[in-house]
Amino acid sequence: MLVTRETGDTVMDKRRDRHEIVAEILNIAVDGKIKTHLMYKAKLSYSQVNEYLPLLVAKGFLENPEITKIRKHTTIYKTTAKGLEFMESLKYIDKLWAKDKTIHEIPKISET
Repeated sequence: MLVTRETGDTVMDKRRDRHEIVAEILNIAVDGKIKTHLMYKAKLSYSQVNEYLPLLVAKGFLENPEITKIRKHTTIYKTTAKGLEFMESLKYIDKLWAKDKTIHEIPKISET
């Protein structure tokens, strides 16, 4: 549990797992982003972004073409079709894991 300095409110310290971080990176990179933008928007450290981006490129979830803007070469990271499929799969898994009230409302079997 954390207490924020600004408001003094208590907030839960929620850590993200690897799948949440990967999903966030892939979601941010749909339109193509540079490494710095991915790092800040996904709230990752420099070492984390340097761990995840090469892995996602190697797995084929991201591509990293070099583009030229105003005579300057820049490498961007863009989600591939395989990355989009992975995101859809994660959404499906999240839906399966979501708490469902009907699970808790299973009728009791009467003994006869």
